[in-house]
Amino acid sequence: MEIVGRPQPPTGLARVLFRLPIRLYRLRLGWLLGGRFVLINHVGRRSGKPRQAVVEVVERDGDSCVVASGFGARADWYRNVLAQPDVTIRIGTRELEVRAVALSTEDGGELMARYAGRHPAAARKLCRFMGFAVDGSESDFREVGRGIPFLRFVPR
Repeated sequence: MEIVGRPQPPTGLARVLFRLPIRLYRLRLGWLLGGRFVLINHVGRRSGKPRQAVVEVVERDGDSCVVASGFGARADWYRNVLAQPDVTIRIGTRELEVRAVALSTEDGGELMARYAGRHPAAARKLCRFMGFAVDGSESDFREVGRGIPFLRFVPR
């Protein structure tokens, strides 16, 4: 695994495109995204205003799910959720009250290795997007996972 460059959060048109899934959820069409994405309703850590983000689900177990911050620990949604971990999420048409729990780097490594086993092409693309060059081995994906912040949402 090699770090080739970390992405910056999107701006301009790219930001608009990244936020399109939020519009789908607002139109009650989140089910079109299936169970692979989750809408997070959270509160701004400074403003106190309601905020929303849609992120990919890395792993799901019943009403519990794990997500990753592709833009790292400096992503606004991630810092907001860490500051106020009681949030609501929507997966498809289901809305759940959950608590966010940060995972250890070791747990993150194991999660990424499992994700890569289930979705190898998506895992390679995701790593490329996040600025990691991987050789496709389980150990490489595990190493990438140690450098990505993961949150587990558990029902309250």
